[in-house]
Amino acid sequence: MSSNHVNSPNMKLEVVMLPVSDVDRAKAFYENLGWRFDIDVVEGDFRGVHFTPPNSDASILFGKGVTSDNSGSTQNLVLAVDNLDDARKDLIDRGVNVSEIFHYVGGPFNNAVENPRIPGRDPQGRSYFSFASFEDPDGNLWLLQEITTRLPGRLWDAPQTDVATLADLLRETAEHHDPYEKTHAEHNWWDWYAPYLSARQNGSTPEEAAAAADRYMEALLPVLSK
Repeated sequence: MSSNHVNSPNMKLEVVMLPVSDVDRAKAFYENLGWRFDIDVVEGDFRGVHFTPPNSDASILFGKGVTSDNSGSTQNLVLAVDNLDDARKDLIDRGVNVSEIFHYVGGPFNNAVENPRIPGRDPQGRSYFSFASFEDPDGNLWLLQEITTRLPGRLWDAPQTDVATLADLLRETAEHHDPYEKTHAEHNWWDWYAPYLSARQNGSTPEEAAAAADRYMEALLPVLSK
């Protein structure tokens, strides 16, 4: 089956339904988080409350008659954040009990090992690898995942760049790749170029983009050597 999405219909994850035991308590909790309040609709025995996290395309829905699951049964809902420290501070300032920062011993979301979580940030400072968590009053568990640079191909609507700008960006990428190429083992140049270009097009400085490309290669090379 083809993974080409060019001719595929749009399928956006819009709503995640949460089971809660006390609708008003849950509504107050998510209002306190600063999430956008969308609706609170009542139709007979049904009540639906809708919130959206800041700048998110996906929302949550909870209420009466929304789910048949036990409250608190939704686990590991992921909120992508640019800065984990800032996100934790904002939640703590709002009175939310947030875990300390941690990373997974076997890589993001790997709970297949004993004691999968290790206190502290990812030692290599990699995007996608550092987390914190919190629960709502019903025990629905949220994960904060710090994403500073997205992997190539992770944005549906890639920014359009004119040819002259792209040529200049490729020249810059080659210049920054040169020191890496001279000091590291043989590798595919395009594996380094891709995260550098992606980071630059998403607003990173050349130095930040080079560091992101270095981290990506550190994570990639053990995979390629297997």
